[in-house]
Amino acid sequence: MADPLEHIINRSDTWRGMDTGGNVFAMRSSANSDWHGVDALPTGFAELNRQIALGGWPLRGGIEVLGNDNDAHSMGLFLPTMIALSEQKRWQAFIAPPHIPYAPLLNARGVATEQILMVHPGDREERLWATEQALRSTTCSVVFSWLGTGEYRYAELRKLQLAAAENDTLAILFRSGNAVGQHTPFSLRLGIGPHRTVDIIKQRGGKPSSRIALPPEEDLDNKPQPWQLPGEVIRTRTGQILTPVA
Repeated sequence: MADPLEHIINRSDTWRGMDTGGNVFAMRSSANSDWHGVDALPTGFAELNRQIALGGWPLRGGIEVLGNDNDAHSMGLFLPTMIALSEQKRWQAFIAPPHIPYAPLLNARGVATEQILMVHPGDREERLWATEQALRSTTCSVVFSWLGTGEYRYAELRKLQLAAAENDTLAILFRSGNAVGQHTPFSLRLGIGPHRTVDIIKQRGGKPSSRIALPPEEDLDNKPQPWQLPGEVIRTRTGQILTPVA
């Protein structure tokens, strides 16, 4: 049976970071992953690990991040995870990202840009479809999906949560802060606060926690963020990833 991701990779609005010589599923190796069979991944921040019930990002429950839909700064929270997951040699999928990452800086941070897969669906239904397909695939280590500011039925979100629970793909969905009053099936809901703080709004098996500070020594916040540089969007030398010109 074809991998669900095949339908996404073959789309004209999808960009991938590596030419696999015609075999776009050469990265299929989740069963051999160091993370296979575990329930959580370390966040890269000691205090955040202590406050999350599982001790890290839940692999099978999904994470919902509430805030400004166009605020790329919140991606800094997941940079240590992207670095760690680069060891798996599987795709890191970005569905409808509001910003384009800057490949040279991601490389400098230790993120394997040849594993970046970017999908630009046209509307709400395509966002849901692409997110579900990427989550059901065994060839993605993480799926970042920006669902936009619209409302989503619980059943629609539940379908994504079940897809995330099928394997060891980390699911991270960004939604508007206006969704805080809506029920969610995801096991961890976060809010990005001011001055590099994180709020745990809801978590399965644990208590909420407000204003968790991320110490500067545990982050590279004083350096340019890989997704915030201005400039024109072009292809790299290989023609396989979108890159803004600094």
